[in-house]
Amino acid sequence: MAKATSTESEGFTAEERAAIKERAKESRRKANGEADLLEKIAEMAGADRAMAERIHAIVTEVAPQLEPKTWYGQPAYAKDGKVLVFFQAASKFNTRYATLGFNDVANLDDGTLWPTAFALTGLTAAEEKQIGELVKKAVS
Repeated sequence: MAKATSTESEGFTAEERAAIKERAKESRRKANGEADLLEKIAEMAGADRAMAERIHAIVTEVAPQLEPKTWYGQPAYAKDGKVLVFFQAASKFNTRYATLGFNDVANLDDGTLWPTAFALTGLTAAEEKQIGELVKKAVS
């Protein structure tokens, strides 16, 4: 396969290129799991940080068997080495909402159509409960 030219790579935004570099760094070094995740959360500002902190608390409470880590520089939780659930701060790609997402190893199947990502602009007790239920179902 031919090496990508600078013109081809210009299709990515600066934020996307930074995320790709972050992922490459994560792949090359020995991760420190929860310490790396908490460091990334601490770097977030405002609502992103508050939501990431709550999601971390929920995930570690309802699914302590998941491995905390970073994925593309964002908080994530893995099962058997594969990312199951992740949080993407709104500030990561300058979007109007943060994202809570589940990868294909999550057991969320419900017929032939089911959601795998959720937009978050804040968290109430009701959303926190729903997230806990989704994570429990995802790891089952």
